[in-house]
Parts: sequence; C-alpha cells; structure tokens
Amino acid sequence: MTNRPLPGAAPPPGPSAQPPSREGGPDGARPGVAAPPAPRQGGSGLAKGASPAPVRTAARPGRRGGGGRKSPLARGGWTPWLYLAPALVVIGGLLVYPVYQLGLISFLEYTQAQVSGGEPATFQGFGNYATLFGDPQFWQVLLATVLFAGACVVSTLAVGCALAVLLTRVRAVPRLALMMAALGAWATPAVTGSTVWLLLFDPDFGPVNRILGLGDHSWTYGRYSAFALVLLEVVWCSFPFVMVTVYAGIRAVPAEVLEAASLDGASQWRIWRSVLAPMLRPILVVVTIQSVIWDFKVFTQIYVMTGGGGIAGQNLVLNVYAYQKAFASSQYSLGSAIGVVMLLILLAVTLVYLRLIRRQGEEL
Repeated sequence: MTNRPLPGAAPPPGPSAQPPSREGGPDGARPGVAAPPAPRQGGSGLAKGASPAPVRTAARPGRRGGGGRKSPLARGGWTPWLYLAPALVVIGGLLVYPVYQLGLISFLEYTQAQVSGGEPATFQGFGNYATLFGDPQFWQVLLATVLFAGACVVSTLAVGCALAVLLTRVRAVPRLALMMAALGAWATPAVTGSTVWLLLFDPDFGPVNRILGLGDHSWTYGRYSAFALVLLEVVWCSFPFVMVTVYAGIRAVPAEVLEAASLDGASQWRIWRSVLAPMLRPILVVVTIQSVIWDFKVFTQIYVMTGGGGIAGQNLVLNVYAYQKAFASSQYSLGSAIGVVMLLILLAVTLVYLRLIRRQGEEL
C-alpha cells in the first residue's frame, strides 16, 4: 500500500531535487535576499523604465588605466645606442670617411700634378661624370660587368645550394671530406687560386688541355673563353660560403616536414622548390646580396688571369677599368667617379632586392 500525499501538502523531495547550496538557498541565493524577477517571455527581458545593470569587464593584465606600457626601447632611451657606439665608430672610420673622400675626389680635378703638389686641385662639379658617361668604353665595360657578375651569382648559388643538399644525403665521412675541401678552396687567397687555375689551363703545360685533347689552345686569348675561365675560378672560391650557410639552414628545418614531403611523393627538386626554398628565403637573401657585392667588384681574378683586362681591354670589368684610369693613366678623379658609380649601383640593386622580398611578406 502506497502512501499518497495529503491534498495541499508539498511533495517529498525526489532524487532529482537539488540540495541547498552552502549559501543558504537552493539556487545559491543568500538567506534573506530576494531573488531577481525572471524576465518576461517575448519581451526584452526588462521592465518598462528600468535600465540594464552595468556589466563589468575584467581588466586586461599588464595595462594601467592611464595608458599602455612603454616599449623597452622607449624606456631604455639612449642605452642601446651606447652599446652600439663602439661598432658605429669603427664602421664610421673604416667606411664613411673613405666613401666621403672618394666622393670628394670625384668632384675635383685630381691628377698626378695635384698629387705631387705642383698644381692645386680645382673643383670640377659633375665634369668628371660627364666625361665618364660620354666615353663609349665605359658603357661597354658596364654591360660586360653586369652580365659577368650575373652569371657568377647564378652559378655560385646553383653550385652552393646543390652541394648543401648533397651534404644532407651523404654519410659523415664523405660529408667531412667535402666540407674540408670546400673550406680549403674558400680559404685560398685570390691571387694564389688564380695562378693555380692558370697553370691548370696553361696551353703548353696544363693538364686540362692534355686530358681534353685541345693541344696548345689558349683559354685566355678569346674574350668569352677568358670570361668563362675566370667565372669557373670565381665560382670555385665563392660557392663554399653559400654551401655552408644553406646547409646550416637546411639542418634547422624540422625533419618531419621533409619526411612528410617525401611520403607525399615529392621529388628532390619539388622538395627544394616548394618546401626548402620558401623556408630558407631569409638565408638565400643574405647569400644572394653577398654574392652580388663580391662578384660585381671582382678585381684580382680578372687582373691576374687576363693580364690586366685581356687583349685590347676585351675582358675589362668596372673595378679593373677604374684601376687603369686611376693608376695607369693617373686620372684619379675619373677612377673615383667609377668607384662612386659602382657604389650607387650596388646600393640600388640591394635596396630593390630587399623591397621585392618585403613585398612578398618576408621579415628580414
């Protein structure tokens, strides 16, 4: 027989009834405090004439009511510049002052008479630049320099990047041997390396002509063969920098990324073009700019291997051309003007390249 509740009595608490909270009420309300009225259905939830209660938002950590916190650079003031002062002084002494003297001499009439003190130096304005730009040989040398430097940069980057990828594929002993050979080529002085390459390609005693069966063929007689020979020597002594730098960047790439690309069926060229090259773009920017600067101002290899610029100056580049104008012809002002033009060209190429990289969203 079940006990039925009496009429008007409250039903006993079932298993789904909520126990009273510690605050004193079943819904967490404190004893003696009336609960807020429930909002009406279909309306805005507020009584007429009543304003909504203000909602408080938690303050974000690290901010004060008076304004944002200053950056460490703004708080440090001149402290960072004090740390950079010794380096800036050295750079100013080794770079800024020589560039200033170079630009100053390019605006003067400065020949052997002025160097010996027999005549005073006179201001020429842009007269030296007008003479230089009016010389057809200057434009021929400039075009040859741009083409030669571009070929050297592309070849150096191709060889260096290919060998950097190869270093990641071989075992420890071949990797060490290749690294030591590359660093030996990099450490060889330019004069020594140029002399060795001349001996290798010598028409009478060189082993290259004997191996290829070319007889007494002279590599430095023709214009293009001489440029090709110098290009090989420049690449030989320049690719180790690219190889070591790119290899360090590849080792920093997570192995899971390369493994995932291999599992997806990507070839080595596809992995380099779609995975490694985008991730190594900041490193490639650095080695490209360095290669452009080095190869554009090549002097020793051209001067030693072609005998000062080749037959009738057919292998002249801007650096050798400036040397001939300044020291062979004693026209120091024209040589300084060529140096200023080279400086402006390198600055323009570097700034344009960096701007293109920044447009692609890369942080440098």
